[in-house]
Amino acid sequence: MTIHGIIFDCDGTLVDSERLAAQVLSQLLREQDVEMSPAEVLSRFRGVQFQCFVDGLRDLYPTLSSEALTVGFRTRSIPLFEGSLEPMPGAIEFVEALKIPACVASNGPRIKIESCLKAVGLYTAFENAIISAYEVQAWKPDPKIMLHAAEHLGLPAGKCLVVEDSLSGVEAGLLAGCHVAGYGDTDFSRFVGYANFYLCPDYRALNQLLGRVIA
Repeated sequence: MTIHGIIFDCDGTLVDSERLAAQVLSQLLREQDVEMSPAEVLSRFRGVQFQCFVDGLRDLYPTLSSEALTVGFRTRSIPLFEGSLEPMPGAIEFVEALKIPACVASNGPRIKIESCLKAVGLYTAFENAIISAYEVQAWKPDPKIMLHAAEHLGLPAGKCLVVEDSLSGVEAGLLAGCHVAGYGDTDFSRFVGYANFYLCPDYRALNQLLGRVIA
């Protein structure tokens, strides 16, 4: 295969935001007398539409205030990201070295995506290339968000490499017909064997993959 463009997820792929978000959510839940560790929150939260995450918690804890959780998260997370967020190791160097077009496709709202990218110095690289699920009304694993991203790049999906750290993101990319790199420490075993899926635990591996498939 030959790749002409890259579609990045944001959280946990370009920026190390998911663990910070899990800490905020764990604290907010504790304030409503729900004990859930950041690790457990992360396992439920990663790659999932935020409202689906909240709805799932409401099923488990009917007295939970979804409004307090949602508003509290939006209020507390942005300042935390702006002050403490770090890029994923190797992400900045990888993006700066790219010679093919790239965009970001995320389940998050635009303000969150932009805040995260600005916090780590990646905003200028993607300023005009951000696809938010809230704007296209398609959340991963819905492949429509990836199709929108490929269209933004002016490419067929089959010429795009999706870089994702979540199961739902990988599924969205594969359903869209993209090639997909499963990034990070997520258990991607269910996708191993797919012809257009590649394990890339870090940016070094991703750079090696790109060297083999770039136009």
